[in-house]
Amino acid sequence: MPDITSIAVPVARKYRKYALPLAIGILVLFHGVGFWGLLYSGRPAYFQAYTPLNLLLTNALLFAFHRRWNSKFVIFALIVFAIGFFSEVIGVHTGLIFGSYSYGATLGTKVWDVPLLIGLNWLMLVYTTGHISNLARLPKLLKAILGAALMVLLDYFIEPVATRFDFWRWQGEIPVSNFIGWFWVALLLQIYFQLTEMFKQNRLSYVVYLVQLVFFIGLFVHL
Repeated sequence: MPDITSIAVPVARKYRKYALPLAIGILVLFHGVGFWGLLYSGRPAYFQAYTPLNLLLTNALLFAFHRRWNSKFVIFALIVFAIGFFSEVIGVHTGLIFGSYSYGATLGTKVWDVPLLIGLNWLMLVYTTGHISNLARLPKLLKAILGAALMVLLDYFIEPVATRFDFWRWQGEIPVSNFIGWFWVALLLQIYFQLTEMFKQNRLSYVVYLVQLVFFIGLFVHL
């Protein structure tokens, strides 16, 4: 009887070249369907309900392309998740950091009035923008500033979309303090990204950020 491993490994290597195009295709397909559903289907609430699934799928694909799942990466992921999540907890309950806001039902299960997926979203954004900023030949601090700026850029287009589709809601207009708070929390996490010695090559990270940016810009201009 042949060794299964001796068969599986060559097969996996043969089809590995298709993994990235397939992942990109899935990302584009799911975001494209979501875009159409929210704007043109006539049933935006139906497609809103699939927002957590879309976010989980995006993260699953992204981190499937991360290599070297060692303790340094796991600790990084847990710390970024925790800081992102608890900064939102503080924000929701005190109005500090970002301003006065509350979360709707779209993003799913909440703990202390904050969806658990928000911590995962912080991790995804820090990770992808950190990889993009590493493309620049800059000192680590400037890379961290660039990564934080990319996060704020995306958030600028997310905010009006989020309030329209019940991700979260503001008490009044979207305050400037939100973007200032986002920048400083993002900068802290980007500095951590630059200083940690985990493996920092992920071919899908650039695509994930770009797809998110195009998706939210598209929704933004149609509001």
